[in-house]
Amino acid sequence: MAIIDFFDRGWRVNPQGTAYIQDERHYGFQEVGELSVRIANALLAAGLPQEGKGAVWAANDVTAWTCVLGLWRANLCWIPVGARNAAEENLQLLQAFDCEILFFQKEFETLIAGFQARLPQIKHWICIDGVAASMPLALALQDWIRDQPLTRPELAVDLDDVIALSPTGGTTGAPKGVMNTHRSVQTFCAHFLMTCPYPGTQRPVNLAAAPMTHTAGLLSLPCTARGGTVVVLTKPDPALLLAAIASHRVTELFLPPTVIYRLLDIPELGRKADFSSLKYFMYGAAPMSVDKLKQAMRVIGPVMMGGYGQTECPASIAFLPPSQHFDGDQPASDERLSSVGQPSPLVRVEIMDEAGQILASGATGEICVRGDLVMKGYYKAPDKTAETLINGWLHTGDIGHIDAAGYLHITDRKKDMIISGGFNVYPSEVEQVIWGHPAVQDCAVIGVPDAQWGEAVKAVVECNAGQSVSAEELIALCKLQLGSVKAPKSVDFIASLPRSVAGKVLKKDLRASYWQDAQRNI
Repeated sequence: MAIIDFFDRGWRVNPQGTAYIQDERHYGFQEVGELSVRIANALLAAGLPQEGKGAVWAANDVTAWTCVLGLWRANLCWIPVGARNAAEENLQLLQAFDCEILFFQKEFETLIAGFQARLPQIKHWICIDGVAASMPLALALQDWIRDQPLTRPELAVDLDDVIALSPTGGTTGAPKGVMNTHRSVQTFCAHFLMTCPYPGTQRPVNLAAAPMTHTAGLLSLPCTARGGTVVVLTKPDPALLLAAIASHRVTELFLPPTVIYRLLDIPELGRKADFSSLKYFMYGAAPMSVDKLKQAMRVIGPVMMGGYGQTECPASIAFLPPSQHFDGDQPASDERLSSVGQPSPLVRVEIMDEAGQILASGATGEICVRGDLVMKGYYKAPDKTAETLINGWLHTGDIGHIDAAGYLHITDRKKDMIISGGFNVYPSEVEQVIWGHPAVQDCAVIGVPDAQWGEAVKAVVECNAGQSVSAEELIALCKLQLGSVKAPKSVDFIASLPRSVAGKVLKKDLRASYWQDAQRNI
């Protein structure tokens, strides 16, 4: 299937239904579908080439997402631009990824106007919600599409055409451009549809609370394909989120663990909020504390769903569905809850050593993935592609193991592993222990320079509001559970850990302050 076929399936099965809701405004499948058709015809009339590249610079917004659908309907490539990113970062992405058309919200007009001279490759500037008075070359969306027909363009589509060019560097380096295709994204959708069934004719209601330029956008597609409704939150506000779940009877949503932790901090959350409509409360993008996961299972209900993916393998390498969080009526073992679930059906996942040999069950090594979920490669970076895609296998850079029951465990990022006194220390093991302390909101464990150990284990801790714990207490807790080698040698406390817009702790940034005077490639 072409990626736009997922929207069109929902349009066909629920033509009079509501596709999206934003600020209580309902957008029907017919309305959104027709707008996406007119946008696609305008793109084709503008002469953009096959796999031509377009970006949408906007916050969560239905019209902005419809522009993405229009790009896909014209078989063009979408460049996700994060509205919360630094402006200079977005400029660099548009330059590096050869953007040819930019859709933008008027809110960002002043920023974008200052960049026009540095983006000569962009030939079309389209303001989606008005007129950009300071940008003479820009057109209002409604003016640009006014004379376009409502006839759906019929295009020859190759499943390996690139339809998304997404920046990634994770927490460890400069961004690269991941080329995802109709094939890789349809495989994600198939995984999600298989893993998250709905009974009978029930239509899902998806809450797009996280940025749609990240996981929330992709996760809306399976809902749309079922003829369901996507509720779009324009602000990352916990009160709005909880109100939307109750008022719209939301059945599924995704949040990164850091946001879930903040929800769990709301006093009497289970009494104040109505979670009764939820079937799938997805978490991922970063490891989650097992203790906080158990708390969520108690307070929110038996609906928590873990997942693991990468930009290079969209959002569905493995899933831990709600039922697998339990053994009978009791929570599953900590071992299972610390896993990311069993690999999805349409990929093969193996653990490999440094020589690329597949390791036995239980052995620790690099997580490698093969199948239609895997990206096409990195944009204009054949050397980096060759380092990552080897003999058909995506080398994820994540370290982990598969246990005897087939559950995949992520120990850490390969570059995050600490070598202290000749011993390998995986930060996630230490973080799980520290997360278990009731005063701890979040933490990150990193290696810092040390004359005796080479690297010493350091914990950087963010405490819950109004609570505290001593460094000595946390170190003693780790020694008790992990032994002296893996226990932190020191603990620093911080008001807020540095995070990406997807909620991942930026360990590279955190390490830099400790290694800035050391001769070490970080």
